[in-house]
Amino acid sequence: MPHYRISELASLLGVSDDTVRRWIDAGTLAATTDDVGRLIVDGVDAARRAVELAEAAEDPSRVGRSARNRFVGIVTRIQRDGIMAQVDIQAGPHRVVSLMSAEAVDDLRLEPGSLAVAVVKATTVIVETPEGSR
Repeated sequence: MPHYRISELASLLGVSDDTVRRWIDAGTLAATTDDVGRLIVDGVDAARRAVELAEAAEDPSRVGRSARNRFVGIVTRIQRDGIMAQVDIQAGPHRVVSLMSAEAVDDLRLEPGSLAVAVVKATTVIVETPEGSR
């Protein structure tokens, strides 16, 4: 079962080491000590906390879809190249890039600063693990 040191978990969750320590002190996150006396958090507890923190922005479209991977964010850049365009959306800590027709960009009235929802429905998802974690 994986365990994470305070600094590792803080980095993964995008918070400070002190925030992780406060969660431990408040009982929001359970910790034990490793064989050298450092505080560690069980991977299952770390995953639970990550899910709690991952509250996404509300989808403004209120449209039902089968795709579950929805990223609400702000358009940060549009690059046009003839009939195609690249649209970059910043959705929390995630940058989502979409390639679409320039006509679609115009039809959707997209511009930097626009609110947008990136909907991802992929048949392939690749999962990687860092060297040494296997």
